[in-house]
Amino acid sequence: NESYSFGKDLFIAGTHTSAEATQWAMAELLNHPEAFQKVRKEIELVTGNVRLVDESDITNLPYLQAVVKETLRLYPPAPITTRECRQHCKINSFDVPPKTAVAINLYAIMRDPDSWDNPNEFCPERFLQEQDHEDLSDDGKRMKFNFVPFGGGRRGCPGTALAFSLMNTAVAAMVQCFDWKIGKDGKGEKVDMESGSGMSLSMVHPLICVPVVHFIPYDI
Repeated sequence: NESYSFGKDLFIAGTHTSAEATQWAMAELLNHPEAFQKVRKEIELVTGNVRLVDESDITNLPYLQAVVKETLRLYPPAPITTRECRQHCKINSFDVPPKTAVAINLYAIMRDPDSWDNPNEFCPERFLQEQDHEDLSDDGKRMKFNFVPFGGGRRGCPGTALAFSLMNTAVAAMVQCFDWKIGKDGKGEKVDMESGSGMSLSMVHPLICVPVVHFIPYDI
């Protein structure tokens, strides 16, 4: 039945893509230990290192939010989206008639060197700069317009807020509670960041690492 099919699609789309994006975030943090430590120190300042980080803490963790946004910029869960033209338009000298289905490359938009400095580099700080100059500069407005990991407008992903919340809390808990050793034996040096093909942007080599307890938030 249609309602079952819709519910199944919504559940799969809302969990699989978020899980993949969280995997990318942890991979980047492991490859950038200085960023990992910045996230951990920020969490410790907010929680007092006496409790597990909570969803309500996210608004007070700007660097963590920047890490999640930068991950989504580099590895959007759905790198391509589609729209239908409502009226005739011209794109790079190509005439596009009304009702034409157009594929929009979100991946390319968020790695466009005309909009982003060092577009292929993992740099969460760029989003902290955006927060400091919100609505005050052309760069800030352009960055907002070109940050579209979930599409945009009325037809943007309805699960955007949920995805941000899930990613922030999951990454925060994993950073707060564990140190991570790369590889099955914990002796790896770098995570392989090669991306695969498909409707979602998955890792060719799934993230494999060994957790080492750093902080236990509950009495055992």
